[in-house]
Amino acid sequence: MFSILLTIWFLHVAAMMSPGANVLLVSQLAASDRARSAVFAALGVTTGAAIWALCAVLGVNAIFQVFPGLRLALQVAGGLYLLYVASRLWRSGGVALGNTGPTVSSPAAFRLGFLTNITNPKSALFFGSVFAASFPASPSPALQAAAVTMIVLNALCWHTLLAYLFSRERVRLAYARTRGAANRIASVAVGALGLGLLAASLREARS
Repeated sequence: MFSILLTIWFLHVAAMMSPGANVLLVSQLAASDRARSAVFAALGVTTGAAIWALCAVLGVNAIFQVFPGLRLALQVAGGLYLLYVASRLWRSGGVALGNTGPTVSSPAAFRLGFLTNITNPKSALFFGSVFAASFPASPSPALQAAAVTMIVLNALCWHTLLAYLFSRERVRLAYARTRGAANRIASVAVGALGLGLLAASLREARS
């Protein structure tokens, strides 16, 4: 059981550390002097990870295989949502993601983090493939519960760590000096992720 959990832990940590929409969202909120909002966004991302991990354990990935149109629809929705976030970020210029005012409310930040993660069906495919490759043929309920719990703790620790690191004064001061350019770069990165999801959906629909 320990070796299985260690394998899942390693694969999940490696996936989280690769730059993506979740990392961009939390780090950008924290660097723009919104540490509290960044923490709530991290909680939203973690909630999304918990739902996808639980869905993978319950076999939702198999449902996606039987009904590929469902996954395709969710993937398109995720791509469009990321493009929406990218457009708001681009238009905001020197203002932080998620709002044009001086603050981002905690519920809004949580919702932003949750939607950024839950609208990406690649999370379900990731967890489904990792669990399928790592679990024995008939995993025990204890192993499944331990794996989901570990995923939640991983996501919570990683994203709250990002919120802490990017809210440090040096990082915030550096960000403040280049906020406009940083928002534009983040917008392009998030937009590229959204376009990538849409392009993948188009390729799958044609195949």
